[in-house]
Amino acid sequence: FDFKTYKKIKMRPVVISYLNDDVFLSDTGSDSSSINGDSSEDFSSDEGQDHQPDFGILFDVDGVLARGATPLDPAVRAINKLKDAQGNLSVPIAFVTNSCNRSRDKAALLEQWFKTPISPDACIHAPTPAKLLTKYHNKHVLVIGQDHRQEIAEEIGFVNTCTIEDVRHAYPFLDMVDHANRRRVSSGNFTDNLSFDPVEAILMIGEPKRWESSLQLLIDLLMTEGKPTKAPKSISTIKQLPIIACNMDLVFMAEACMPRFGHGAFLVCLEALYKKITGKDLEYEALIGKPCEITYRYAEHTIAELAKRMGIKKHIKKLYFVGDNPNVDIVGCNLYERYLKDSWNKRRERNRNNSTSRPLPRSRSIPEECLIEQTVTAMESLLVGTGVYNPDKEHETSSGDSVYHGHRDIAHEPELTKPTKYVADVDQGMGYILE
Repeated sequence: FDFKTYKKIKMRPVVISYLNDDVFLSDTGSDSSSINGDSSEDFSSDEGQDHQPDFGILFDVDGVLARGATPLDPAVRAINKLKDAQGNLSVPIAFVTNSCNRSRDKAALLEQWFKTPISPDACIHAPTPAKLLTKYHNKHVLVIGQDHRQEIAEEIGFVNTCTIEDVRHAYPFLDMVDHANRRRVSSGNFTDNLSFDPVEAILMIGEPKRWESSLQLLIDLLMTEGKPTKAPKSISTIKQLPIIACNMDLVFMAEACMPRFGHGAFLVCLEALYKKITGKDLEYEALIGKPCEITYRYAEHTIAELAKRMGIKKHIKKLYFVGDNPNVDIVGCNLYERYLKDSWNKRRERNRNNSTSRPLPRSRSIPEECLIEQTVTAMESLLVGTGVYNPDKEHETSSGDSVYHGHRDIAHEPELTKPTKYVADVDQGMGYILE
């Protein structure tokens, strides 16, 4: 989907309708045909639209639809309930995960599991909403992560990237935590590559392989405004590089008996080092991934776009999210439900002076100019017991074991971990949604 083209389309007049206190925006110049061509069914009549869904469904993947590379049986049954007679999906759905993969790879895997066509656009990974951050797409951006990191960055719009290995090669005297590199540079004739373009922003899509080297070089770049060839004259005058951080999960559950460090743990290390060295808090230009609101807003945009391709003319009024992690999936849903209420209240109170809406923190702001107009007015969350959340162990944990693992810039609000409804598995969840 071309956001730059969409920005031009968005300039058409918009009609605002008030229906039972709900506000809906419609594009008076929009094309009624499906994006992928003519729809096989004419939904222009009221009768045709009556049979169309006005909701979308968002799924977490691991713990909800699968464990590792194996789909869960309830997930196969659940997706089958959403298919038409031809085996195609009859409801717009998307997959929202904090993992970091290529969308086409995830779509191919989902198609293999569920025997139905899945668009790569329906696969939303932690970095995907960075498509909205267009002002950084042409800048020289350092990408932190592991496999396919530059390819993933290019997929979401970043066209001029480098890696930590590129920085290490350009400035060979920086990485002294690597003792092998100490010996290498001390015995050779090495110089800085002064033609290496300054780093203008940092895109952190996942934890790197060599934390110690990455932390050293990131601090160097942050203290020299992206050109680590000269020490700063004063720490107080340093202008911090913009940082876009995707996926703040502190830990994740794998095969080990205890949780493993996630990208959030690497961010904690970077924040602590930056604070200790500069005396200032590390600031984020954007936090992306669950539970941040931008991810759910982007998911709403995706559902609306997929609905258009399916020939659905109705406004999408409600989203359902099926997740397995109360502290990530469900907190994010409730944060977005709060955002929706504030957003619609702000529209209603636009010409008044008594607005009670709460603005999002700067690091969690949402650039609306690249998004389809909002029509969703409510979101419900379904928590399943097939993944992180185990209802049998819920009452076994003592109050002293409850430690907040969320990100520094997301307030701890325990009430946000409560879902709209608990269901044993995703198949039971589909029964609730479709009843």
